[in-house]
Amino acid sequence: MFIRTPSGRQRFTVLGALHALTHEGVTITNTAYITSASVVALLEKSHEKFNDLPITRVLDNAAYQRCALVREKAEALGIQLLFLPPYSPNLNLIERLWKFVKPECLNSIYFEQFSGCSEAITKCLNETSTVHKSRLDTLLPLKFQKNNP
Repeated sequence: MFIRTPSGRQRFTVLGALHALTHEGVTITNTAYITSASVVALLEKSHEKFNDLPITRVLDNAAYQRCALVREKAEALGIQLLFLPPYSPNLNLIERLWKFVKPECLNSIYFEQFSGCSEAITKCLNETSTVHKSRLDTLLPLKFQKNNP
């Protein structure tokens, strides 16, 4: 039995933010690495989409998120930054969303072209507040449990 697999490796990077109640998403994608400029672009896009709401952006402790450029942009846009304790992905809703996206659109699917894979991910993320909302309501509750070391 032969199983088709893609040759080579290409990167599709997604940086996202999620409205905690409606599950509307904002994403920045590229085929390179995430940098502080990517985070700034996400802050700007979030501000444009949700400018009528107070925004708190939950971040992990990656260096590109803690830098002065990101902090200054957030302050200028009126976005509060909330940095999570180390090793606590269970407190970040976006991590739960990624856990949903992978099996939903990638598991056991062969994509002939890289573009098919990136389009499947983008389509799934664009449907978080519509097609997938009822399932995400159960996967993304606002009840959090902090693990004590």
